[in-house]
Amino acid sequence: MTSDPSAKTNTPLGFAQHDHTTCVSESLEEAEKWCIRNGLQLTPTRRKVLEVLLQEHRALGAYKILDKLREANLSSQPTIAYRALDFLVSNGFVHKIERLNAFIACVHPGETHAPAFMICRLCDSVAETHSSPAKGILGETARSIGFQIERTVVEAEGICPKCSDVANV
Repeated sequence: MTSDPSAKTNTPLGFAQHDHTTCVSESLEEAEKWCIRNGLQLTPTRRKVLEVLLQEHRALGAYKILDKLREANLSSQPTIAYRALDFLVSNGFVHKIERLNAFIACVHPGETHAPAFMICRLCDSVAETHSSPAKGILGETARSIGFQIERTVVEAEGICPKCSDVANV
């Protein structure tokens, strides 16, 4: 989908320096194309929710998203926002960050992947990377007892590079 500047730096996109305006516009354009190819509608509310999440690179709760919808003069009813989030999550454009009960735009939409999230406890920025739980010790243990992993959520809390640099000054 969109070019991933983090591929050059080994820094996950949520923490990498990049052309953010291009990042947002390319991601929205790709989401629109994906919906058209799959016979889905990216309604104005769904598009705005995705845009808000793309602009932040941090997890936002539903009520913060509702505030952004209200600012854009779109429906600010909780059911509308939750339906938009359900659509975006079920179609791989957004992930739910369980620990924060919040949502973040996927940096690899349209790809089948097992994401892992690094959450900065100081600034709440979130970076997404790939994980391979089925190949690690969790996968080995699951296979040894006949358990089939269908979904995992990996979330690590710590301090991002930007906050670490500030703390070390």
